[in-house]
Amino acid sequence: MADNSPVLEVKGLSKSFGDHEVLKDISFTVRPGDVTCMIGASGSGKSTCLRCVNLLETPTGGDILFHGESILKRGFKTAAYRAKVGMVFQQFNLFENMTVLGNCVSGMRHVLKLDAATARKTAVDNLIKVGMGEFINAKPRQISGGQKQRVAIARALCMSPQVLLFDEPTSALDPQMVGEVLDVMKQLASEGLTMVIVTHEMAFARDVSNHVIYMADGVICEEGPPEQIFKNPQNPRTAEFLERFIR
Repeated sequence: MADNSPVLEVKGLSKSFGDHEVLKDISFTVRPGDVTCMIGASGSGKSTCLRCVNLLETPTGGDILFHGESILKRGFKTAAYRAKVGMVFQQFNLFENMTVLGNCVSGMRHVLKLDAATARKTAVDNLIKVGMGEFINAKPRQISGGQKQRVAIARALCMSPQVLLFDEPTSALDPQMVGEVLDVMKQLASEGLTMVIVTHEMAFARDVSNHVIYMADGVICEEGPPEQIFKNPQNPRTAEFLERFIR
């Protein structure tokens, strides 16, 4: 029997920058195989929430549990956690001085301590998976934005993550490149990868996720399965937000 206990639990999370409270009492659960999409207007706190989950920001209050263990406790091994809970950023964050292959190999060698041959094979396999196998010797400056983001996804997959966090992975891309990245993400979802995705791509959220969280002004206004959120939202703010996207 598959274990369906939560991978991630966010409990009463709050985050303030000075006097500005960006997140207020955020709670949600991520189980194995979930594709959770966080939607909402810019500035609603979605990306800050994701950055707290990845410990790029330190929460002001609340707790975040990974397999029931608090990631905020003293002595928690952040590097090991980040290898298991990977992140794909808006701006790719590739190493410009390394090849595509080097970008993917680096984390496996330094964090997972894999030998060179194993790391290279894993990197090539994942680059082929995202359609970037022929570009292994290219430098990031030689490839398009959509290709860079696919390399960034391959790099995250190389760490064999249990959860992959995506922070608006298509928002820095030209419209024609958005589809190629979303197609890779759809493929990962169909393979059962657990993902939490901050996105403005409403059709993707509606069609690919199994759980949607709508945020506004630092709070979760509504969450539930996509068919409920998109077809029968209970909160007037959710309905008003989605009216602009879904005609």
